[in-house]
Amino acid sequence: MIRITMFSSADKVAGQGVGSAYSELINLLRKYHAKELEVKINQYYKTDISHYHTINPTFFLSTFFKKRFGRRIGYVHFLPSTLKGSIHLPSWIESLFYSYIVTFYKRMDHLVVVNPSFIEELTNYGIVTENISYIPNFVSKEKFYPIEAEKMKKKRDSLDIPENKFVVLGAGQIQERKGVLDFIKLAKEMPEVQFIWLGGFSFGKITDGYDKFNKLIEQSPENLWFPGIINREDMCSYYNLADVFLLPSFDELFPMCILEAFSCDKPVILRDLALYLPILEGYYEPASDRKEMKKIIRKMMSSSDYYQDLVQKSIAGSKIYSEERLAKIWLDFYRQQAKIR
Repeated sequence: MIRITMFSSADKVAGQGVGSAYSELINLLRKYHAKELEVKINQYYKTDISHYHTINPTFFLSTFFKKRFGRRIGYVHFLPSTLKGSIHLPSWIESLFYSYIVTFYKRMDHLVVVNPSFIEELTNYGIVTENISYIPNFVSKEKFYPIEAEKMKKKRDSLDIPENKFVVLGAGQIQERKGVLDFIKLAKEMPEVQFIWLGGFSFGKITDGYDKFNKLIEQSPENLWFPGIINREDMCSYYNLADVFLLPSFDELFPMCILEAFSCDKPVILRDLALYLPILEGYYEPASDRKEMKKIIRKMMSSSDYYQDLVQKSIAGSKIYSEERLAKIWLDFYRQQAKIR
C-alpha cells in the first residue's frame, strides 16, 4: 500500500474551484482505491508521497524534510498569470507573493497541471518538462447529475422563476477577469431572460474591483440575481434549473463549474479562448465577445435542434472527464511516483 499525505487548506475558503477539485480527488481515491492507497490529510507523519494542493508556508517548510515526507507532488491550480486580476495587493507584496509561488513549485519533485497549455509557463520558470504531468479535473456523477423536470419545477417556483423563463447561469468568484461585467451587460440587454451568477468575494475586500462590483450588484436589473456563494451540495439544483451555463471568463486553468454543468447535461457557452482548446474543444459553444454570446443564447431559445445539439456536446464532455476514467489515471500516477522515490 502506498502512503499519501494530502496537504491542503483549499476547503477553508468557500466558493473556490481549488477546494472543489481537492474534494473530488479525495473522494475518488477513497471510493476506488482504498486498498491500494492510504490517504491522510494534513498529518506530519512519515509518508511515501506528499501531495500539496495549496502553498501554505507550513507546508513549504515540510518540503525540506524529504526522508520523512517522501516524494513531493505539487498540484498547480494557479499561476502568477492567472492570479492577476483576482486580488489587489501593493505591488511589492504582489511581487513577493508571485515569487513565493514559483519557489514553492520549484521545491516539488513533480508537478501536476490541470491544463497542458500552462506547462510552457512553468518551463519558463526553469522547471523541467519531464517533471510535469497533465491530469485534468473531473466531477462525480453522484454529486452532479440531471434532475427530473418535476423537481426542478418546484425549485423554480421556490425562486419565483416562471417555468417558461429561459435561464442563463454563470458561476465563479466575482472578479473582472471572470467576465462578470459582460454577464451584467447581457442581463441588461436581454430583459426577457433570467440571469443568475453563483459566487461571491472569496478573497473579501482584497478582491480586485471589490467596491465597484458591490455597487454594480446593488444596481443590477430585475432579471439578474446574485445569490452569493452557494454550498457545493446545493449547486446541482442550480445547474439543473438553468437552460444554459455561460462562463464569460477571460482567463482560467480548468474551471470545475464547466465540468459540473456538463455532468448535469447542460449546454455550455465559453469565451473563445485558446486555453480551452486542448481540454474542451468540441464540447462547448465558443463566443468571441458579448455580442456573439447574445446571438448564441437567442439561437438556443429559438431552435430546439440547435439546443439539443449543444446538450449532446456536454454529455460527451462529461463522459471524457468521468471519475471512473480519472480514477485509473491517478492510481497509475501515484504508483509511478512511488517507484521513483
